[in-house]
Amino acid sequence: MTILELYCLRRPGGSRTALWSIERRIRVKSAHAPNSDAEPYHSMGLYMPALISVTPDNVETVLSDLPRMVRLALGFGSRLRRGTLEVTLPDGRIIRLGGLEPGPSAAMTLYHFGFASRLLNGGDIGIAEAYLNGEWDTPDLTQFLYLFCVNHDLIQAMLGDKPLIRFVQIVRHWFNRNTRRQARRNIYAHYDIGNAFYSAWLDPSMTYSSALFEDHTPDLAAAQNNKYHRLAEAIDLQPGQKLLEIGCGWGGFAEYAAKTFGAKVVGLTISKEQRDFAQARIQKAGLSEQVEIRLRDYRDERDRYDRIASIEMIEAVGEQFWPKYFSQLRDRLLPGGLAGIQAITIQDSLFHTYRREVDFIQRYVFPGGMLPSPQVLKSLGERFGVPVIRERIFGQDYAKTLAIWRSNFRAAWPNLTPSGFDDRFRRLWEYYLAYCEAGFLSGNIDVRQVVFAKSK
Repeated sequence: MTILELYCLRRPGGSRTALWSIERRIRVKSAHAPNSDAEPYHSMGLYMPALISVTPDNVETVLSDLPRMVRLALGFGSRLRRGTLEVTLPDGRIIRLGGLEPGPSAAMTLYHFGFASRLLNGGDIGIAEAYLNGEWDTPDLTQFLYLFCVNHDLIQAMLGDKPLIRFVQIVRHWFNRNTRRQARRNIYAHYDIGNAFYSAWLDPSMTYSSALFEDHTPDLAAAQNNKYHRLAEAIDLQPGQKLLEIGCGWGGFAEYAAKTFGAKVVGLTISKEQRDFAQARIQKAGLSEQVEIRLRDYRDERDRYDRIASIEMIEAVGEQFWPKYFSQLRDRLLPGGLAGIQAITIQDSLFHTYRREVDFIQRYVFPGGMLPSPQVLKSLGERFGVPVIRERIFGQDYAKTLAIWRSNFRAAWPNLTPSGFDDRFRRLWEYYLAYCEAGFLSGNIDVRQVVFAKSK
């Protein structure tokens, strides 16, 4: 066992983060000794920079030689209430921020002081853009983002006096709103980058939504089937019933509902890549007489159905079009019909602030999208005559799903680079998956299967 490994074992709360941190200190000190203040690590014959604890009271004096923007950024960081962040600066100094209350411990290395300007001017989008550009790194991206999720008020404080930046972000988001024409562009930007890309890291069912891990679930594929089964049961799907799936993706649920429950399914998508893939899988499964995949916007559907399912599609609708979405649920259901929606939701307490801003997901991943809150879903259901009758909540299962996806993505990356995807693309997707995982771990966002009922 190496001395580094012993250090991690002996240090309280020792972890891979601790190991990464000490290795980083040794490497930095080797490059800078003997001109910087250091404490000798005698058992190894090496020097390491002293760890500096930065608080709101001492940031101006302890780091007085740094640029003003950097001091401001670190000053905000020193106000971390829950957990700690250990930052290795470009000059080799290592500082610790936060620690007022227990919480996540994270570490990061800054490669460029320009990160401070991005952080102060862009909040969470600025942090993301700096990561995409390789201006900082961390041994555990999910843990880093989790730290900021449990201190989300800090990001709000940074942007509190930046109305112009917020206005620009909102205008940009407005131009991406999901009109029929723009919806196709937005979907193309995310889904039509190739089925081969998604098949490299999703499970064999090509399911791009949260799985449901129940007792003794052996793997992700089985957990995805659990999710399908519970949703079909929740809407009391019966053999021979007509089922509309709004946003059918690559056809996983449509196939499952037809094969396992005997339903007659119509699936809607506006992605040509998904439509072609779904049609091929339905034909291969011998279900062409039971399942029809239509390249159609949900707003243009005119048939009526016994049941409706929609798995993580409402997030892409956009607040402006939620009334149309719910009016379609009402109008497309036969009397006594049920609709089951699997939706990612944001806490009611965070919704008011969230809806006034544009986050990383809306800027880089799902243009035009927006998360509803639980109360918003209930209110819309009541307003349009399809009240909520039951729901299932399983946010921590989504965190687990995302962790598996990110692991699969990293393992598959060497085989994806020949397709023309560059390192910025890789960092974007790793950040996106970790960002979502952290959100579910913190409880700021959740996922639920909600059943809406139309009266007889």
